[in-house]
Amino acid sequence: MDALRGRDAGTLLIRGLRSHAGAAGVTMHIATIACTPWASATFVGTQHRLTIVADPVPGLRDWIDSLPDAEFALRGHIVADLAVDRVESINGRQHVTLNVLTLIDA
Repeated sequence: MDALRGRDAGTLLIRGLRSHAGAAGVTMHIATIACTPWASATFVGTQHRLTIVADPVPGLRDWIDSLPDAEFALRGHIVADLAVDRVESINGRQHVTLNVLTLIDA
């Protein structure tokens, strides 16, 4: 059972990423996450910067490449933008840095 039960955008995003990775056969964990409130003239949301760590498995690169176009079901929020900022191998594991903008879906 997933210990993350909150409804904030960061928690929902982590759960969505875990589910999306699992469907692709990728096991990953969140090494770091930083969330900053974000707003424009018409939208309110959160900017997230995450580092994901995953073991190199078949399909990992395809999963990483699919992230910017992936659909995530986040109750009360939408992923407006997701960019893969960096992918690097450290001690045999892949470290993937993502920048994600979620918006409140009212």
